Amino acid sequence: MRLFFVGLSSLLILSNTSLFAQGVSADSLRIPSSPLQFLTFAPDARSAAMGEAGVALSADANSTYWNASKLPYTEKDFGASISYTPWLRNLVDDMWLGYASAYKKVGKRQVIAASVNYFSNGELDLRTATGDQNGYFQSTEFAFNGTYATQLGKNFSLGLTLKYISSNLAGAAIVNNVSLKPARTMAGDISVYYKKQLKNEDTGGDLTWSLGAVLSNLGGKINYGLSTKESFIPTNIKVGGGLSFTADGRNRFNFIVDASKLMVPTPRAGVNVYDDKNMLSGVFGSFSDAPDGFKEEIQEVALSVGGEYWYNNVFAVRGGYFGEHKNKGGRKFFTAGAGAKFMKNYAVDFAYMFPVAQNSPLAQTLRISLSMYLNNKEKLDVGDDN
Repeated sequence: MRLFFVGLSSLLILSNTSLFAQGVSADSLRIPSSPLQFLTFAPDARSAAMGEAGVALSADANSTYWNASKLPYTEKDFGASISYTPWLRNLVDDMWLGYASAYKKVGKRQVIAASVNYFSNGELDLRTATGDQNGYFQSTEFAFNGTYATQLGKNFSLGLTLKYISSNLAGAAIVNNVSLKPARTMAGDISVYYKKQLKNEDTGGDLTWSLGAVLSNLGGKINYGLSTKESFIPTNIKVGGGLSFTADGRNRFNFIVDASKLMVPTPRAGVNVYDDKNMLSGVFGSFSDAPDGFKEEIQEVALSVGGEYWYNNVFAVRGGYFGEHKNKGGRKFFTAGAGAKFMKNYAVDFAYMFPVAQNSPLAQTLRISLSMYLNNKEKLDVGDDN
């Protein structure tokens, strides 16, 4: 099992440096990739059960990950959530993803929040060049995040997040006579959110539609010490829309859709010349660098769709679908889950993944989230969400 982690960590370390130089045909794959992929894993069970979509979903404590600008629309003054995901559990038993977040309203229109992503790659069995055992190492990655969000108008809000990211895959292990090192950098998110609600006071029904956009993980490139060249981190842009409807205030239906694109250079055959680009030119140039032009750029957009049904704001069932183009990773899976609220202030959510491909390492991926919300919100000049 530990040998699996050696291979995995080496792949992450080499993905944007020496991999292309060793003759792997990037032209035959041309799949944008980067280290720090744990930053792109859906951390919470609610959105994970809805096809891993959440940019325009109604606000909750996990909005810190999906779209921080939703936080001013939360129903409570304070909220916190913790989530746990055993990762690749069909293959290993010590690899997992954790996420914790909390927010606090500091005024009628302002919110501050903090969150942490934590990913354990498990225990590495370190070996020398001759195959001799050279100790063990617990491989971990994490990001500490601080967030500020504010409502700029009746229906519009803005969110800003600053991140400190650390990836320590193999400590100071020696690879090809080079000592590895942890990779660390700073990054940020900027997000916007718009919602509009129409209410029927006679029936208690309402119709709410929402739009959101997030530019996440915009920050410095990283280096694990194997090369003088640096790798792009997984800068990502997501846009999404949502529709929420209830006819009587007791039965509510929510539908969401997200489109996302990894904003790193599209690889080509031979040496990865894009390592020489600076961060901004590489990130924003990713919209026009695919060899096959606009057609290939569109292939790099992944789609997520999902829906949920709430009964009396107490019990929810969810489902969704995530799809990538076959030339750009080909991940396709269905999702399902459920959630329940109890004692008014507490919630538990579950999610389960069903990959389309047989024998997928992501099969049987499950997530669980526990949340707590305290204090009624001050009445704002905005519509309520569920």
